[in-house]
Order: sequence, then C-alpha cells, then structure tokens
Amino acid sequence: MTTAYLAPISWYRTFRATADASIDVSEHYVKQTLRNRCTIAMPDGPAHLVIPVESASCHVPIRDIRISEHGNWRHHHWNALRTAYGKSPFFEYYADDFAPFYHSRTHDYLIDFNAALHEVVSNLIDIHQDVPIEARIEAETPYYQVFAARNGFLPDLSIVDLLFNMGPESIFYL
Repeated sequence: MTTAYLAPISWYRTFRATADASIDVSEHYVKQTLRNRCTIAMPDGPAHLVIPVESASCHVPIRDIRISEHGNWRHHHWNALRTAYGKSPFFEYYADDFAPFYHSRTHDYLIDFNAALHEVVSNLIDIHQDVPIEARIEAETPYYQVFAARNGFLPDLSIVDLLFNMGPESIFYL
C-alpha cells in the first residue's frame, strides 16, 4: 500500500482487510495524491489539506521526500481540523493525540510523519481488533457528520472525519 496523510476511510478499510498490509517505502513519489493530502468536511463542503514537500520529482522514492516548513502549514492544518471537527462528538476526546503533530516539528520525512499518524489512528480505532463480518456496517452506510445538514453526507473523507464523529464506533465502519 502507499503511504497516506490521514488517509481516506476506504484506505483504512483496505488496510484492515489485508492480512499482510504494509507500506511500500521504495515506491516513487507521485504529486497531488493522498501521500501528502487529505480531504476533510468543512462548513462549506470538502476541503483538501496538503503537506508541502521539498522539491520532489516523480523519480524520488517516497522514503526520501522531506516535509517543507513553508507557509506555516501545521498551524493552518490544525486550525482547519478545529474548525471542521471542533463541534463533533469526539474531537475534544482525541485532540491531544493529534495536537503534537501540528504544534511542533515531529518528523522531517513525509513517510515518517504519515506512519506516526497512522499508528495513532490505528491505536485509537483499535484497527487490529477482530470484528466479525456480521458486526460491520456496510461500506456505503452514512454515519453522523457535523455538517451533513448543510452539505449532505460526504463519503470517503479522511479517517479523522469518521474518528471525530463516531469515536469508538469507527471500527464498525471499516
């Protein structure tokens, strides 16, 4: 599987369903993909958050892609997450788990940053939990979203949308 910044729900569904899933660190970086961008639900609809990277070409392995500190992106991403999910049922419960990634420089390489976020998400959702098939909710079933009354249900957003809105029940949607 490819590395992903706060990957979409479908990515986590695939990751969970694949017994020997692993991240390919030698794949070549591809611009404008989920490797360094995610989609969240803002009050006015879906919004993309993009981690800036230092001059990357498609011939560079993903393990060598450095995160750029250009544009104060950490501050902007954290504010966007707070705006999008601050009123969701579980944002305050999980905020302290995500805040360190946005309040200080935790990793220099995109692959390491994504992996650390993935570990946090996996632990919070208990993604390794063995859930019987009959306990899972169908992939297309909408779940609660803060701005659904305004935007309708937005499918396959970042995993944080599911986590902040559904909390411990997130596992049943994967």
